[in-house]
Amino acid sequence: MRTCFVTGAAGFIGSNFVRQVLAEEPDTRILAYDALTYAGNLENLEGCLDDPRLTFIKGDICDAPAVAAAMAAGVDVVVHFAAESHVDRSILGCQAFIRTNIEGTQVLLDAARRAKVKLYLQVSTDEVYGSLGPTGKFTETTPIAPNSPYSASKAAADLLVMAYHHTYGLPAVITRCSNNYGPYQFPEKLIPLFITNLLEGKKVPVYGDGRNVRDWIHVADHCRAIRTVICAGRPGQVYNIGGNSERTNLEITHLLLAGLGCGPERIEYVKDRPGHDRRYAIDSTKMQTELGWQPQVAFEQGLADTIDWYRRNESWWRRIKSGEYRAYYETQYGRG
Repeated sequence: MRTCFVTGAAGFIGSNFVRQVLAEEPDTRILAYDALTYAGNLENLEGCLDDPRLTFIKGDICDAPAVAAAMAAGVDVVVHFAAESHVDRSILGCQAFIRTNIEGTQVLLDAARRAKVKLYLQVSTDEVYGSLGPTGKFTETTPIAPNSPYSASKAAADLLVMAYHHTYGLPAVITRCSNNYGPYQFPEKLIPLFITNLLEGKKVPVYGDGRNVRDWIHVADHCRAIRTVICAGRPGQVYNIGGNSERTNLEITHLLLAGLGCGPERIEYVKDRPGHDRRYAIDSTKMQTELGWQPQVAFEQGLADTIDWYRRNESWWRRIKSGEYRAYYETQYGRG
């Protein structure tokens, strides 16, 4: 049985990955590691915590003794999701991003070396490439040129991963993905924020002219891509993962308004974010030709399913917006 050490396992993408693996890989055991900070929600793993193949460990990736103890029983694969990831928060203050995204990655890399893992997978972002003009796409050979404190911290972590591969021979790969959406996404991100605001009768804040372009991928497709890289990816390589679904923020906004039966009067244009990258677009050719992966969820259907999920799980997002969700794990694991 293969053992995967999954950081950020109670976060948005991490919890979806855990759910998918438990449902589709009977021979995989998961050590789910999460500090349960503001974006980590134990409720995201509800229904999985009683599975004998899952062991949940509350811990900080910057705590080297805790990470070493968690890996002591033996680990085959490290899948590193844990990260501070909200650009707006990084602009307000980036200390937590430096600590978690850079120092935390260094701690994990050292622990992975000592554990002699078969693969270390760094989950990164297309934002490390910077901003595109109206044409072209990011490939794996595009130079990194981050423009926000968040993306700079992720780029630094990526460089550390490749340094450990080349210096120490650590079998490591990096995946860089476009914008994710889907169930269990923390409602500070664009799609869940807008859905929940509209369900609450509030307006939705659109930055600038709303014409910033992002490529969108359903979280289930991203998780399938990561599992494909675990099985067939080559150490020392970078793999771009995209959804082939470029949309402006304004297009997304109007799709959400239509999906929830609201009109354009619910839009509130707000001052643009400092240094706001204009366009991201991922070229996933390498994933498709080398590993045979391609996205399966059409954007329109995925967005409709996501709206439906937030409608059906109102108590989940209301507890998050009120802060009540933190009491769920504080009763079991304590504060901090």
